Amino acid sequence: MKYLNEIQKRRTFAIISHPDAGKTTLTEKFLLFGGAIQTAGAVKSNKIKKHATSDFMEIERQRGISVATSVMSFEYKNTLVNLLDTPGHKDFAEDTYRTLTAVDSVVLVIDCVKGVEEQTKRLVEVCRMRDTPVIVFVNKLDRDGKNPFDLLDEIESELKIRLHPLSWPINMGRDFKGVYNLYDKSLLLFKPNQKATEEDYLPLENLNDDILPVRIGEKDAAQLREDVELLEGVYGDFDRESYLQGKVAPVFFGSAINNFGVKELLETFIQIAPLPQHRAVTTRVVEPSEDKFSGFIFKIHANLDPRHRDRIAFLRVCAGKFERNKYFHHVRLHKDVRFSNPYSFLARDKDVIESAFPGDVVGLFDTGNFKIGDTLTEGEDFYFTGIPSFSPEIFKEVVNKDPMKTKQLEKGLLQLTDEGVAQLFTQFGGNKKIIGCVGELQFEVIQYRLLNEYSASVQLNSLPFYKACWLTSKDPKKLAEFIKFKSSNIAEDKDGHIVYLAQSEWFLNTERTNNPDIEFHFTSEIHK
Repeated sequence: MKYLNEIQKRRTFAIISHPDAGKTTLTEKFLLFGGAIQTAGAVKSNKIKKHATSDFMEIERQRGISVATSVMSFEYKNTLVNLLDTPGHKDFAEDTYRTLTAVDSVVLVIDCVKGVEEQTKRLVEVCRMRDTPVIVFVNKLDRDGKNPFDLLDEIESELKIRLHPLSWPINMGRDFKGVYNLYDKSLLLFKPNQKATEEDYLPLENLNDDILPVRIGEKDAAQLREDVELLEGVYGDFDRESYLQGKVAPVFFGSAINNFGVKELLETFIQIAPLPQHRAVTTRVVEPSEDKFSGFIFKIHANLDPRHRDRIAFLRVCAGKFERNKYFHHVRLHKDVRFSNPYSFLARDKDVIESAFPGDVVGLFDTGNFKIGDTLTEGEDFYFTGIPSFSPEIFKEVVNKDPMKTKQLEKGLLQLTDEGVAQLFTQFGGNKKIIGCVGELQFEVIQYRLLNEYSASVQLNSLPFYKACWLTSKDPKKLAEFIKFKSSNIAEDKDGHIVYLAQSEWFLNTERTNNPDIEFHFTSEIHK
């Protein structure tokens, strides 16, 4: 228990949302409060183009979307906050799913105009699989959006999650006047295009306070009293334990672009969010308070700085103390490794650190030793579980357009697929390289990065496959027969595991029915 003080100071969470809900803007406002950045966005050369701090790949800046999870750390009120900003685009969902294995809680951003969107549902399903605590931030209150009561009903029914509002808006759009904080009984008044000052913050003993109608008008004061009475009747007192168990999601309202309601969200988050949590491994459960270090790799990013061709593996510290220059046991490779320049991150800026504690995310310079799911320990042999690799839905053959660059292409394919943005399959008994992705945009990113980072020019030809299934069987003979008869549909993944590429749902169901001794898996535990 010697690291208890460090553990209690830390909060590690991911921000998730559908694209354009305001996730990256909210991330930046958190960083501003933490003093980690001085200004939102980064002015690029003489074009007054502001790009989000957390979007560091060139293609992200061109397209204006986040395609890789960014890791940022900042201190706020003596709490060290580790924030992971995830891609909102559905084509990069797999990166987000894996990031959720490395955090202890989540802030879900919802656009008050659009409400619950498709990608939001998928992300919340993953949170619910793990009982990850969720806080909801309803964004863009400065626009005319859905009625807040209707929005709560929609979120509860669509996401199948119980809510508990901890703040409440006074109107929205052009009539938006502010937010009442139900958690600490205070009112924050909104002024468009102006920062909130001390004058705009009103602590209220109760809503019958005479100052209320003076500041927001008699009609809105009466409506707020009515709304709050209804909310307190329906939701009662906030139960932190239910939130920590993932059963109830607190809700805040605000406008990230106006930096309104963000501070209240951050301050409540620090008070109620979970400390670093225990993690299941193949042999037992690892507690963060253990003396001996352990952690796992949940993300790999090649060429974080294209000038230096570096590869960074992101490690979540789960227990004990990580130390610079100390030897740790790499379980899969059965060898000891040490790191002379471990990093903490503020988007593209890296700082070398001497030590890290449970909840922290550390960047490790990698020469090709790591895969997603790899575990580091102080000698014990186990793997952290539940880091999935999902079945791709779109498949394309990689055709090399420049045979002189074959080596660069192979290196690029291996490194980029090690990052987890896509999966690489080799057709059984041949050399055909097949990339499998969840969405079309990933292929664009891979093609772009192969050319710009590895000088490898490729053509990607579509293949008529519907799903990739990993095959296992207790009867090796039956499996060998299946592989022999279905050789044109069989491939190996990068780790040498056998995969069946089904042409359609009908073919897949037929093969499953005809081969009861073979199991068809839609996910693969990465470390197997």
